[in-house]
Amino acid sequence: MLNNSKWISYPTDPVFHSPVLKRTFSAGEIKRATLEITSLGCYVATLNGQRVGDFILAPGGTSVKRVQMQTYDVTSMIKEDNVLQVTLGKGWFRGRLNTRNSEEKPDWYEALKCQLHIVDKDGNDSYIYSDEDWQASLGPVTFTDIYDGEHYDATYEMEFVPAKSFDYTGVDIVKQQGEIVKEQEIIKAHRIFKTPKGETVIDFNQNLTGYCQIELDAKAKERVSLSFAEVLDKDGNFYTENYRSAKSEFEYICKEGKNVHKPLLTFYGFRYIRVNEFPCEVTPDSISAIVVHSDIKRTGYLSSSNPLLNKLFSNIIWGQKGNFLDIPTDCPQRDERMGWVGDAQVFVRTASYNYDVNRFFEKWLEDMRLDQYPNGSVPFIIPHYWGECGSTAVWSDAITICPWQIYLTYANKSVLRKMYPCMKKYIDHIGTITKSKYLWTECWQFGDWLGLDAPAGSYKGSSNDDIIASAFYYYSTTLVDKIGKVLGYKCKKHETLSKRIKEKFKKTFKEFKTQTECVVALYFDLTDNKEAVAKKLANMIIENGKRLKTGFVGTPYLLHALSENGYCELAYDLLLQEDYPSWLFSVKQGATTIWEHWDGVNDKGEFWSKDMNSFNHYAYGSVADWVYGVACGIKTVEDKPGFEEVFIAPHPTKKLNHLSAKIETRHGTVESAWYKEGNSFRYEITTPVKATVVIEGKTYNLEKGRYVF
Repeated sequence: MLNNSKWISYPTDPVFHSPVLKRTFSAGEIKRATLEITSLGCYVATLNGQRVGDFILAPGGTSVKRVQMQTYDVTSMIKEDNVLQVTLGKGWFRGRLNTRNSEEKPDWYEALKCQLHIVDKDGNDSYIYSDEDWQASLGPVTFTDIYDGEHYDATYEMEFVPAKSFDYTGVDIVKQQGEIVKEQEIIKAHRIFKTPKGETVIDFNQNLTGYCQIELDAKAKERVSLSFAEVLDKDGNFYTENYRSAKSEFEYICKEGKNVHKPLLTFYGFRYIRVNEFPCEVTPDSISAIVVHSDIKRTGYLSSSNPLLNKLFSNIIWGQKGNFLDIPTDCPQRDERMGWVGDAQVFVRTASYNYDVNRFFEKWLEDMRLDQYPNGSVPFIIPHYWGECGSTAVWSDAITICPWQIYLTYANKSVLRKMYPCMKKYIDHIGTITKSKYLWTECWQFGDWLGLDAPAGSYKGSSNDDIIASAFYYYSTTLVDKIGKVLGYKCKKHETLSKRIKEKFKKTFKEFKTQTECVVALYFDLTDNKEAVAKKLANMIIENGKRLKTGFVGTPYLLHALSENGYCELAYDLLLQEDYPSWLFSVKQGATTIWEHWDGVNDKGEFWSKDMNSFNHYAYGSVADWVYGVACGIKTVEDKPGFEEVFIAPHPTKKLNHLSAKIETRHGTVESAWYKEGNSFRYEITTPVKATVVIEGKTYNLEKGRYVF
């Protein structure tokens, strides 16, 4: 693609500035004009002063082995005399975020590749390619970095020189695969106040991902300086220590008169903005927040009679929006913002019910395919922007779990077909690094990350790493076997391997000492004593005041393990628990997204830590898949994926007066709701397809329609 075009940029490394590339041209009466464009780093293109497209941070974050190309119809923007101008930023390609490109390829920097195809009124074709005929200058964006923010000088005078072309063979150009990133909504200031330190702070009443827009009248060279934060400290002061080294700044040098501006090449995670410097009085119209995320369609809705639970549902949605910015990040604010595969894996089912993420995951899984090591190891960050990071259980198992869920939700067999060879390589790789045949043992693991039973000074819970790793080794192997059969392969290798892993697991691990160990043994059916293990799990929870101790591994499966083994009411107790640790504890503390830690802020206003304390970390929002699939009972059918048929078996509780779920599928909307009426329940079921419905133990085989029980 773009074979006749060249990579072009400013003649020397722009270092902090963003380079600007410009091409002037004339055109007569035309029939059609199309711009194909991509960049190393991110770009903002304008034609005759008007922005081309609405893709924020184009061309997106991908494996360092490829970049996406966008195609825009610019017919209506062409005039007789034209200026095509492109501003470049570091984006995901360079800067502090991408240590691979920053350290391995220091001679390559932000660059543009494009072509403009014009068809005149008579049908004749002409092309403008990116080449040495373009002009280049350092631009008014004097600093930009995804972690550190952006500086813009509206008075900066550009000086153009001939652009430099160079060969860059380290990347493939592909057509746009994922959803584009767009501005989604504008949030006005909820309040403007003075902190005890005397600082002016704006509260938008919602932790979000995006940036600000400023609007003011000013004199030339007057300065705006803003900082971003998620929370206030216990004294009500602006707090940024949890951003670690990410500066998250916005600076703007004003031009004379009216100034309206927003960042072009970065994003922030924030609820609060501190006004460090502003030439005039700050009003609610002076600074607004713009929400930015991938342009995914909302498809899932949950509602209940409990206001705190409804707020949790809202927080889960905001957590997904804030972290689905082209890649499924762990958090959008600190010096990380990476596609941690473990977070995506535990959340993928919830994600695919809340939103249509089929294209989103197709694109991300393609990056996983490209970034998998030749030996089959799967990095725990995709795209792989950091140095060496090999396979680790639960995280790397995203290579099997995510494609399988995308298949179940959307009947997307092509993603299985593309990822299947990668899955097999991954399973084979585990066999080469384990110290125990048919188990995954004695390898470094994240374990039950942030489990509350962690030893002092450790982020890892006390669960046995070998139990967790071996359980997921088994689960991924069973998925590879299933997927092979879906694709029509007759190989029994993984069916046999999964049986041997299960046998070895049962012989080796007979005692489960933590909540998470019990959960994985139950959820993955790896014990012959399910009744005893389930009872032990229930007793541990009850003895802990009906509270959990699980971390990243145990939490997503905890309620499932309970409800599948006769403890559905105890699962509800955990869901509705308001004291720490619980989902609703953060809600009562004022959370508007999901926290990384159960006690990111405790009831005394104290922070869990400075270095690992995100307040927009969606992984624990995976509990929503239990609400969709068990409490309201909506489940996919494996041999009829994509909701071609549906299984609905709600599990109500008298602890709530009402609970409902709705999922817009490829075949129509599935709804399941129940209402407490005295000592009984009323069920309302809507299905657009054939459905097997189980109500209080009785099975109904239904055609599409609306039903009341």
